[in-house]
Amino acid sequence: MTNKEIYAEWVKTQSRLPLFMQPWWLDAVCAGKEWNVILIFGDESEQSVIAAMPYLLRSKWWMKWITMPQQTQIGGLWLDEHRMFSPEELKAVCQQVSQMLETLKLHYYYQQFPVGSPCPELFSSLGFKVKERVTYRIDDLSDLDKVIDGFSKNKKRQLQKALSLHAESNISGEEFYTLHQQWLARQKRTISYSREFLLVVEQKLRKRHQSQILTICNPDHEPYAAALLVWDSQRMYYLLPCFNPDCKESGAGSLLVLEALKLAREKGLSFDFEGSMIRSVAQHYKQFGSTPCTYYGVEKYYNGWFRIPMFWNWLCTRKYN
Repeated sequence: MTNKEIYAEWVKTQSRLPLFMQPWWLDAVCAGKEWNVILIFGDESEQSVIAAMPYLLRSKWWMKWITMPQQTQIGGLWLDEHRMFSPEELKAVCQQVSQMLETLKLHYYYQQFPVGSPCPELFSSLGFKVKERVTYRIDDLSDLDKVIDGFSKNKKRQLQKALSLHAESNISGEEFYTLHQQWLARQKRTISYSREFLLVVEQKLRKRHQSQILTICNPDHEPYAAALLVWDSQRMYYLLPCFNPDCKESGAGSLLVLEALKLAREKGLSFDFEGSMIRSVAQHYKQFGSTPCTYYGVEKYYNGWFRIPMFWNWLCTRKYN
């Protein structure tokens, strides 16, 4: 069996594994690219996987690097959730992963690890650079009135403006992409992913009943805001929200979040806004009473010369990653 096949079987035992580390998700977001996985096994008497690191390997010219796939918040190293690791075992696992990364002859490495992972600190001691990131979550949706009470005055005012609007869930991935593209164009902005990318991902999600496209419309069914919501066994993610810039004062953005929270509550999930390091977006999410949760990006330059070509490559490929 290949590492990917072993990983696909192992993840069936990991009920808390995030959506973004599932093999089928990686198949979708890495379509046309190469993804693989580093596996760490127990000792000789225990031939089972105890940790795994799926990764997207990119290459151009003589350069090779690992980076996060598009629209994928979390990656890095996942530890077997049924095993209690001692500090020594954790250190040994991270050392093995570091050594395996060396064998790939990379020029650069970057991944974002799950919230609460103990591994970034250990990778820091192995010469990796650790970058703090923040996502925003609402973990307890059992009392929706209490959640709404935690909204800022501004968001509550916006909900009052949106009383004539309603939620629908009847547009296709194709229609969602067209809306997103058109609304960004009105702001003189370019969409960051391709139509083909969205349709592949949305089709995979729909087959597994792990997504919904939610729209906020006026009484004539004209969409003012929309979002692609995705979920795993633990939480719902506000993956791709978009808004009609001509309807900013309608309150549609706030109603979109409220309807997404209602859907997450119905499914017994917590809600993750998918975070943002952009101050204005982060402030928007905070106003819904969300709690900031720190997670970490882990980075390493194996070749200092890669810093300049990597930036040039980013400039050339930033539209569709």
